[in-house]
Order: sequence, then structure tokens, then C-alpha cells
Amino acid sequence: MDLTGLALRAAAARPHVLLATLPGGTAARLEAERVLRLRDWPLAATPAQADVLFIAGPDCRDLHAAVNRLWQDLPAPRARVHARGAGDVEAALETGQARLGLLADQRPRAEASDRASQGGDDGGPHHEESCGGEDQDEDHGEGHGDTGGSHAEHDGGGGGGGGQHPDAVAQHGDGRADPQDEHREAHDGEHKGGHSPGRGGGHESHGGHGGGDMAIPGGLPMAEQGEDRDGLTLDQLHVPLGPFLADWPAGLTIRVTLQGDVVQEAEVEEPLRRDTAVAEAFWVQPWLRAAAGEPVGVGEAARRRAAAHLDSLARLLSVVGWPAEAIAARRLRDDLLEGAPGVAVAPRVERFARRVGRSRTLAWLTRGIGQVGAEVAREAGVSGPAARACGDVSDRYRQWLADIRRDVGRMEEPSPIRPAVDESPRGWWRDDDPPSAALIALLPGLLSGAELAAARLIVASLDPDLDELDTARNRVSARG
Repeated sequence: MDLTGLALRAAAARPHVLLATLPGGTAARLEAERVLRLRDWPLAATPAQADVLFIAGPDCRDLHAAVNRLWQDLPAPRARVHARGAGDVEAALETGQARLGLLADQRPRAEASDRASQGGDDGGPHHEESCGGEDQDEDHGEGHGDTGGSHAEHDGGGGGGGGQHPDAVAQHGDGRADPQDEHREAHDGEHKGGHSPGRGGGHESHGGHGGGDMAIPGGLPMAEQGEDRDGLTLDQLHVPLGPFLADWPAGLTIRVTLQGDVVQEAEVEEPLRRDTAVAEAFWVQPWLRAAAGEPVGVGEAARRRAAAHLDSLARLLSVVGWPAEAIAARRLRDDLLEGAPGVAVAPRVERFARRVGRSRTLAWLTRGIGQVGAEVAREAGVSGPAARACGDVSDRYRQWLADIRRDVGRMEEPSPIRPAVDESPRGWWRDDDPPSAALIALLPGLLSGAELAAARLIVASLDPDLDELDTARNRVSARG
């Protein structure tokens, strides 16, 4: 029995998908999560678990190198697809599944060709077919396009592989004799753990997929020495968190200095400035329209704000290791975005809020982490749920739950919103100072001294939206 072929066909029938969200890709990510849930295709937490790398959002040349590194960490057989918008998601997933199925079908033919070429009966010279192995087959298949129905732009952007577009690198390889052998030697101990419950949910094991400056050929960062806060000389490891961690704000990269599992220093990289205009930040669109003079009802804004908080809660619950409630939060989020009436959603929201809000385990896992006092929030210009919660991670997720309950009850209100009075999901919206900018400014101070697993929870409990920064810059520039 060909057990390997059977496993390949099973993976193609129900592939594990790793989502990599680019800046501006929120709508594509939300649609991908919805479709994957309806198809019962599992979301992968690490590259080692994935069969398909799904890139969501408009192309970003500055992240080509990071995408290529992520792609090289996927074990064969693998497929890569790209959905630039929500309308491209279905076709991209179909393309990824078709490519995996093609690889599963090609393997028996390649093995038969190898046996025929090695089993000559005349003792003469043998002609071997150049099949190139599984990795070459799947890379060749990937190179025919990023999405179902659209072609990649070969613009020579600032990515890896000598400045090639990431799809060109996927098609032609990166010059290694056997990428899978090299990957397994470097990462066997790092990525096989999967997603386990507990502080941080196990995601910290793949924090370096954004790329690092200090590295050895195997891809592992190189340690140096430095004093810790007690004056002891210990190894220091410089690790980038992001930009493609699971359940992580799109486009965010934080460079941390670790001693053991403790963050000694943290620095947020300057958010990427895209060279082309893209759609405005998804979660604040009602407030942007209202600021432009368009009548927007309180109910529409409340619906979008509640969906945004459910999305943030889903990230936090996934990081902490409670996948069942993370799925429940995403299902509620999707129903709100699809226009489900408040009377139908309210009982489910109430049950969800009771389960999560009364969980002693969740409170214990998050208590005392990432404390933000009233004075600190005021000095940093923080508004919204983070300012009202005035506390730690557990206070912030409880504030989200309270706001969701309130907003679900207001979804039928027709009166127009006032941007100066009605908060956007992360606080007061101002073109020159979006609320996520203050949340990002808090991160270095909150992360310094925290354990790495706790750092993941802190970021998830603030959940800044970097698309707000890009939208604010574009609107300020448009005004001249």
C-alpha cells in the first residue's frame, strides 16, 4: 500500500492553510478565514503544519523577502497562492488545492519513471529523467501564478532571491541543493511543537519568520552576550517578532533582545510605507465616510465596532490556546459583517461573553500582564477600550466583551454618528493621529521585562491596526 501517496491525497483534499496577511489585507484575510471555516480546512499556526501558504492583501515589495523565507519553511509538498482582495479568495483556495492534488498525482509517475530508468535489463547506460524531486515539482507548479485567474507582477521589487518577485523565487528555486533537508536540520526542534494551550499558546516558536540580521546558514539567529538587569552576563538573542506570525497585526515587526525567555529590549520597526494607494483601513471605514460628510448611522458603526472587537478577541483566544472560543468569536464576527439582525445575534453574543468573561483559567493566564494605568494611557494619548479598561490583559478583554454587548444592542439605531463623539474600534479617529499609533507607542515599554509568551498576549490584547497609520498618512497627504 502506498501510504505516502495516500497521505498526499488526503492533504490535498483537506489542506492546512497558513495565512500571511500583508498590509491592507484585512478584507482578504477575513474572507479567507470565513471560507476556510465553511470548508472545514484547518488554519495552520506554523509553517511546519501547513500545506498551503495563503498570502492575503495587495502586493508589498518590501515584504517579498519575508514571504520567501516563510515559503521556504513549508515542507513539501506545498503550494502558494495570493489573494489581493476578498473577491480573489475562493479562486486562490481552489488553485492551491488543485496544485496540491497535481503534486500528489505526479509523485507515482515520477517514481515509476525512476524505477524504469534504473531497471534496464541489458547492462547498458541508463537514461534518467530529471524529475528534480518533490520540491522541484511543487515549486515549478507554483510559478504559474499567484491567484486563480491573475498573474504575478515581475517587477523586481525589494525582496529575496536577488530582488526577484517572490513567485519567481518559488518557480526557480533559491540555489540550495535540497531545501527540505536543510530546513529540517535547522528547524526540526523549533517548529514541530504545534499549538499548545498555555501562556502564549505556543506561537512564539516561529517568531523569527519576519527575518533577522544576525543569522548562520541554517537560518538560526546567533547569540551574543550582555548583562541582564541583575548584572549577570548572559547570552542575548536578537529576534524579530513578525510580520507573519499567526494571529498577529498585519505589517507589525518588533525586534526584541531576549535573555532566556525574557524580553530585555523591544523596538517597533517603522511601519511600511506603501508606494501605491490601497483601500482605506477596513475597520474604520464608517468613520472615514462620516468624516467626509457622508451620512453613516450609529447602527452601522456599532456593527463594525463589535465585529472588530470580536476579531481582536479571536486573535487573543487563539494565542492563549482556546481555539474553540476563537472559532466562536470568528463565527459571530462573520455574521455581523454579513448583516445578521441584532435580535438573532444577541443571545449568542451573550452566551459567548458569559463563557469567556467567567473563565477562571483565562483570567489566571492573563492576570497582571501588560498593565496600563490611567496616567500612562493619558500621557500616551491612548483612547478607546484600552484606556477605559485601565488595567492588564484580562481587563482589556473584559472591556471588549462589555463593548460588544452594548454595540449589538445598538445595531438598529438610525441616527447619524458623530466622529468626535462615537469612537472607532481602537479609539478616537483623527487623520493626523490615528488611535493605533498610541497603542504601538505603548508596546516597547510594556514588552520590556516580560516573558516572550506574555509579550504575545500583550500585543494581542492591544491589537493595533497598522492600516490606520497608512490611511491617515494618505488622507493628510491628499489635503496637501
